[in-house]
Amino acid sequence: MPTTIAPRHFAVVPCAGVGARSGADGPKQYAPLAGATVVAHTLDALARVARLHQVLVVLSPQDAAFEDHCPDFRGWVARTGGATRAETVARGLDVLETRGARADDWVLVHDAARCLIRPEWIDTLIDACAGDPVGGLLALPLADTLKEEHAGRVAATLDRAGKWQAQTPQMFRLGVLRDALARAGADVTDEASAIEACGLAPKLVRGSLENFKLTFPADFALADRLLRTRE
Repeated sequence: MPTTIAPRHFAVVPCAGVGARSGADGPKQYAPLAGATVVAHTLDALARVARLHQVLVVLSPQDAAFEDHCPDFRGWVARTGGATRAETVARGLDVLETRGARADDWVLVHDAARCLIRPEWIDTLIDACAGDPVGGLLALPLADTLKEEHAGRVAATLDRAGKWQAQTPQMFRLGVLRDALARAGADVTDEASAIEACGLAPKLVRGSLENFKLTFPADFALADRLLRTRE
């Protein structure tokens, strides 16, 4: 008799960037932070999500430092990263398929530099998207007034109504995401953009202000304080 196999949940962590804007000495994912490295904090949070079947970290082919910085990681590692985030994620999906992931399995793509992610926020995303035909992402509605800049001065004030700031994880079916990234090309900056380009509308799931991406030097100091406060 036919059986229905429940979809599994995989996490993909693109970790092939160089962090040029961070001011860190080397890739920002390996910057020291509250007693560990940025990516080690990220992977520790993912490891505590019981519904994740496996976590895959996608590194640059030249990366020889990951194991030194994350000695406790017990997930999968692939040194197949590309020149852009989209390429790195797409190659990560290829690796998942070679390791048995199916087209209808869920993939949660999470930034290595969002190291303040909490397991309960990921569970909230999984619960919200479990029965959704498209999938979705953590995000926050914009609270600040938006200004458009020209030559260092305000050119216009933009309407913030209905605008959200995208975060990660972003959760989509493996097959749908693979096809969307192939069609969208290497320039898309997040997975939801590729899904949108296919005419689909990802679900917005409210995240947390703490789930920010470490990009600039001041971000690291703030994240360090927040992590130490948690401890």
